[in-house]
Amino acid sequence: MLDALFQDHAVVQRDTAVPVWGQAKPNESLKIGFDGKTVTSHADADGHWQAKLPPLPAGGPYTLTVTAADGRSQTAKDILVGDVWLCSGQSNMELQVHRTLNSRSEIMGADNDRIRMLTVPQTGASAPQDGFAAPVQWKPTTPANVPDFSATCYYFARELQKTVDVPMGLVNASLGGSRIEPWLSARALRKVGGYDEALDTLALHASDPQAAAARWGNIWAKWWRSQPQVRAGDEPWKGTSDAGWKAAPKTLGDYQSWGVPELASYTGMLWYRTTVTLTKQQAAQDATLAIGNVDEMDQTWVNGRGVGSSSYGGAPRIYRLPHGLLHAGENVIVINDLNTYQAGGVMGPTDTRALKFADGSSVPLDTNGWQYREVPKGIGTPPLAPWLTVSGKTTLYNGMIAPLGHYAFRGALWYQGESNTGEADQYRRLLEAYRDDLRAQFGANLPLLIVQLSSYGPAPTHPAESGWAGVREAERLVAAEDKLSGLAVSVDIGERYDIHPANKQELGRRLARAARHVVYGEALAPSGPLPVTATREGDAVAVSFRDVTGKLVAYSSNHPIGFELCGAKPDSCNYANADLRDGKVLLHLDTPAAGAITRVRYCWADSPFCTLYDEAGLPAVPFQLDITSSTH
Repeated sequence: MLDALFQDHAVVQRDTAVPVWGQAKPNESLKIGFDGKTVTSHADADGHWQAKLPPLPAGGPYTLTVTAADGRSQTAKDILVGDVWLCSGQSNMELQVHRTLNSRSEIMGADNDRIRMLTVPQTGASAPQDGFAAPVQWKPTTPANVPDFSATCYYFARELQKTVDVPMGLVNASLGGSRIEPWLSARALRKVGGYDEALDTLALHASDPQAAAARWGNIWAKWWRSQPQVRAGDEPWKGTSDAGWKAAPKTLGDYQSWGVPELASYTGMLWYRTTVTLTKQQAAQDATLAIGNVDEMDQTWVNGRGVGSSSYGGAPRIYRLPHGLLHAGENVIVINDLNTYQAGGVMGPTDTRALKFADGSSVPLDTNGWQYREVPKGIGTPPLAPWLTVSGKTTLYNGMIAPLGHYAFRGALWYQGESNTGEADQYRRLLEAYRDDLRAQFGANLPLLIVQLSSYGPAPTHPAESGWAGVREAERLVAAEDKLSGLAVSVDIGERYDIHPANKQELGRRLARAARHVVYGEALAPSGPLPVTATREGDAVAVSFRDVTGKLVAYSSNHPIGFELCGAKPDSCNYANADLRDGKVLLHLDTPAAGAITRVRYCWADSPFCTLYDEAGLPAVPFQLDITSSTH
C-alpha cells in the first residue's frame, strides 16, 4: 500500500508536512499512523492515495503504518526524521566511493546509521513513470553498503553532519554520460523552447515506436541535407549510390583498429551499409532487425526508412520492423554510428547481427559483407533521437525523477555538464529550467547546490575558446542570480588525464560549506573568492571580489596567473600580468591592443592552471566579466 520510497530505514524531511502516498483498492479509506499521530486518506477510482504527515523535529526511529478499512496493513520501521537530499547528474555524481582517494580506509570507517542512502535505478522512459524500474532500498551507511554509493553525495552528507547534527537521507539519481536535457520534464523543455519537434516525436514513441522511428529518420535526413558540407542529392541511407563506399573488415569491431590512418584516432560519425537478399516468403513475415552493439549511438534505416536509434550500453540493438517494409530480393540496411569518445563502431560477434523472422528463422547481416563511408569534414553533431536514455529529451526525468513524486527534500545537489560542453551558450537556460523544474515538483523554496565543472584535458599554452569554461560560466551565473542556489568550485581538484577526479572528499567539503551558507544561513563565505566587478583604473584593470575569507593569496608566486584580457570578438584574448593590491587583482594593460580590451577572463580553459585563492584555501571562481569604467 505504501509507495516504495516509504520503507524500512527511510529518512523523511524534518520541520515540514511530509507527503506520503501509495496504492490501495479503488475508493478505499485508509489510516496512516506515525509517531503516535494519525491522518486519514481516501483512494481515488484508480486506487491512488496520498496524505501529509504532520511536521516533526529531527529524531527517530519511528514506525509508519497504513491500515485499510478491512484491516489490511503495512508497516515501515526504523524511519528517521532529518534532512533529505537529492543528488543528481552524470558520471561524476554517479562515481562511487570505492573509486575515490583512500577508498579502502574510507569504506572501513563508514559506519553511521544516521546517514541513509537510496539509489534510484538507472533507466529512461518516453513518458513519466509512477514507479521505479527496479526495487529500491534505503540502506544505512555501513562498510557493506557505502562502496557503490555516490561519493560526492556521501562525502557531502558526512561533512555537513559535523555542523548540522541531524539524520541525513540521500537519494542518488544519476547516470554517467547524461546530458542535461533528459533530466528536464517535457513541460520544462517546452518552456525553454526549440524542443517541440523532438518532444512531439517522443510522445509518439510512447504509443507507437515504429511510427516515431520513421518520423525521426525523416527529421535526421532533413538535418543531413541542410549541412553545407553535404552535396545535393547525397542520401547514404537510401543505398542508391556507391560513391565513397569502401569495404569494411569482415569482423567489423572498433574502426580505430582497422589500420585505416584516417580512422586511427577519429571520433565522429561513420556510415555502414550492407544488403540482405530475401525470398518472397521471408519478406512477407513480421521481422526484427538485430544489429548487435554499436558504440555509441546508431541511427538505422532499412530500405530508406528509419527503424530505430539507440545509445550506449552493451545490450544488442533489436528493432521491430513495420510489416511490408521488407521485399523479395535485395534489401538495404544502413547504420549511421556517432562515436564521441575513444573506440567506436559496430561491435560484437557476427551472430548478433541478423534479420529474424516470425517463423523462427533468420538471415545473417554479414553474409554479403559491410561497407563504410566517412562523412564530410566539419559536419556537425546530428540530432539525437529523443527517446535515447542519456542524450534524449526528458527520458531520465520520466524514468528516475518522476517516480520520486513529491517527496520532501531539504535541497538538491547537481554535478553535470561534461556532456553539454559543446553547447555552452544554451546551458544556462537549461540549468535555469532544471532548477525551476525541481522546484515545481518538490517545492518552490528548494535550494540547489551546483558543482562548477572540474578540469579535464591538456593544459593550455595560449588563450582559447573553451566549451568547458563556457559551462562553468553558465553554472556561476545561475548560482549568482538566485539566493537559494550555491556553487562549489572544483576546477583545482580535477585530473588532466581523467575526466573522473578521485578527490570527492574535498568536493564534499565544499558542497557542505555552500549548504551551510545557502541552506542554513551561516555567515561564512559559501565558496571561494567570487568576482564582482572589473573596472579600468589608469593603465590597469582592477578586479574586485567578495566572499573572501581573510585575504586573497597567490599560490607558488607573487603574482596570480590564469587571467586574460580580451576584446569583444572570440579569439581576441591575451594572458595578462597580474598583481594583488588592496584586496583586488590588478591586470596591466601592456598590450598594443589595450584600447580594444572589453572583457576579463579567469581560469578560462578546459584544464587551466589557476593560482588565486583565499586564506581558507578556497579557489577563486572561474569567470568572465565585462570591463566597466572606473567611478573614481
